[in-house]
Amino acid sequence: MKLGIIGLPNVGKSTLFNAITQAGAEAANYPFATIEPNVGMVTVKDPRLSVLSEMSHSERIVYATIEFADIAGLVKGASKGEGLGNQFLSHIREVDALIHVVRCFEDSNIIHVDGGIDPLRDIETITLELIFSDLEVLEKRLEKVKKQLKGDKSLLPEKELIERILDALHAEKPARSLDYTEDERKLLSSFSLLTMKPVIYAANVSEEDVADGNRYVDSVRAYADAEGDETIVISAAIEEEIAALDEESKPEFLKALGLRDSGLDRLVKASYSLLGLISFLTTGEMESRAWTVKAGSKAPEAAGKIHSDIQRGFIKADTIAYEDLVEAGSVAKARDKGLIRSEGKDYVIQDGDVVNFKFNV
Repeated sequence: MKLGIIGLPNVGKSTLFNAITQAGAEAANYPFATIEPNVGMVTVKDPRLSVLSEMSHSERIVYATIEFADIAGLVKGASKGEGLGNQFLSHIREVDALIHVVRCFEDSNIIHVDGGIDPLRDIETITLELIFSDLEVLEKRLEKVKKQLKGDKSLLPEKELIERILDALHAEKPARSLDYTEDERKLLSSFSLLTMKPVIYAANVSEEDVADGNRYVDSVRAYADAEGDETIVISAAIEEEIAALDEESKPEFLKALGLRDSGLDRLVKASYSLLGLISFLTTGEMESRAWTVKAGSKAPEAAGKIHSDIQRGFIKADTIAYEDLVEAGSVAKARDKGLIRSEGKDYVIQDGDVVNFKFNV
């Protein structure tokens, strides 16, 4: 999974990126401090793996990872090249989903490119630039399809789909706001539209507002809800402090702030949900490991995440729910109790399944 962190300059993108990846990107108080996207990997700390590792006496634990890209601040006119905008927009095409950081805090020491705090105006600025970019892409494609239609009537569904999306974009609605058939989604995947990217709005607040939010957060949440998008409240400054703490100190620090988990934890959960992802687990003496797959994936597809040969030679998947395995106490005891099931090619993998694939190549 690759997530792109976007937003206007000076809204806290690079500070947040630094905190969650501890990658040391430049976080400066001027626009375009980030030119090339900074990229950092974050491990998804799954507590289930520690339990499985102890049970199996694993030599190591391998967590799932998320790649974060800190994409330079977009400005009004980016789709026309303002602020090196075209270059930045191309970076957005490479990610699976967008974390749109919106400034929801007052601070006279940090410049705002538009002169004052207005989250909805900021969201509109970014959204319109993405829409303008998609309009340009689709108008060129429509022109090409119309020419090809003269000799190939099978392209009619593509023409109608493009025109429907163009109508939405002209109405300043992102492409993801429309409903699509499975065939249309396959066509869409070749368009690489920016406004098809799922979005999480990260309302960046001061430390004082991180537990309860503020009026700016309320406006962002209302907007996101209306668009069917998700909002999380996060304080980039607090995430920086959390990143500097050892694992033992973090829970106490969060509790003092009235928080149950960090912004990163909430961001990871929201990202998995947004992209429809789940984790299945494997465990043994060599390693205990989490693997990320799309919800609804069948056993052979999940096997392919480990190795293409396992998918190709798939025979069956010995499967048990994590909770059932923990209750049994070990794989051997779970097998003695008949709790481990042999599932075939049509089995749909569930989050938390502990799986051992049998295959023959």
